[in-house]
Amino acid sequence: MGDIMKTEFIQGNMACVEGALKAGCKFFGGYPITPSTEIAEGMARKLPKLNGYYCQMEDEIASMASIIGASWAGNKSMTATSGPGISLMQENIGYAFMTETPCVLVNVQRGGPSTGQPTAASQADIMQTKWGSHGDYQPIVLVPSSVQEMYDFTIMAFNYAEKYRIPVFVMADEILGHMREKVVLHDEIPIFNRETPKNSTKDNTNNTNNTNNNNTNNNNNNLIQPMPIFGEGYKTAVTGLTHNEKGYPDVSAETHDSLVRRLSNKILENKDDIILYESKNIGAKTIFVCYGTPSRTVKYTVDSLLKEGVDVGYIRLKTVFPFPDDLIKNLKASKILVPEMNLGQISGEVMKYAKCEVELIGKIGGELHKPEELKKYL
Repeated sequence: MGDIMKTEFIQGNMACVEGALKAGCKFFGGYPITPSTEIAEGMARKLPKLNGYYCQMEDEIASMASIIGASWAGNKSMTATSGPGISLMQENIGYAFMTETPCVLVNVQRGGPSTGQPTAASQADIMQTKWGSHGDYQPIVLVPSSVQEMYDFTIMAFNYAEKYRIPVFVMADEILGHMREKVVLHDEIPIFNRETPKNSTKDNTNNTNNTNNNNTNNNNNNLIQPMPIFGEGYKTAVTGLTHNEKGYPDVSAETHDSLVRRLSNKILENKDDIILYESKNIGAKTIFVCYGTPSRTVKYTVDSLLKEGVDVGYIRLKTVFPFPDDLIKNLKASKILVPEMNLGQISGEVMKYAKCEVELIGKIGGELHKPEELKKYL
């Protein structure tokens, strides 16, 4: 435990700000959009006091471009948005995957399509993280379900971004962004700092109090190389074109196959290091698979049903991508229920791998599932 630890009663969006600052974020580029605006406001107030930079861009396209540039200049960088904003960012998100640019994207989801419900919650952007940009790539997507996790998962997102040289998503929603809860602003999660050609080591954490092995530098494979920084004496070629190991364009079939497989495999081959979940009574006949804010209702419902002697359990996905396919394949349940604040997204992933009946409990309009609604599906 470090020397400094505070407890505050704050909303999820501000917990995200605190997590980003704790992780060492030095650049925020964004365009205000409901219901994520408090993140931009918080970063605008606090970053300059910590020798960081806040830049309000003209739109979300420029916002995503700005955090890519800031990252290559050596700064941990992030943006925050919602719905229409994440749609506008998609081309540059693909560019960040292709150029292996570490950065963090926080999406406080709202009802859509289009302008939709700016002040209502949704989980309908989840599949945009996987399929929003064109081409083949493997994202890391963290989904918090409490204000405390908005703090914790934002730190973890920066760690994963730096470790795997990848854009990392934190997918919250309006309820979580504006909810206020007790948050411990601890320093128990070790901070992963960027490996460059100058400082590359086997142990790149600045905190030895490791309570989560998923955030340590135990990645020793050659799928991820140290990242040179502009202005530090290295000739660096950066392009969204298919490129060879030196960064120069080479659009041959062989080079493209080698490059894109490596970009995918650096995530897929480290799934055990990345995937996080919690479970209860996982051997039950009926299992809820949930993520995000609806998990709160699921956990309450399962706890009450277990007291009544009902054979039920849950798996709460903290990481939805890479998807925990082996976990789902190995379930012995006869029925899986998937509550989502959409009309079916992660339920489709569960259906791919489950060996039993899978039923979506989709709800849209901005309201959470109620316990009695979930019980009807048992």
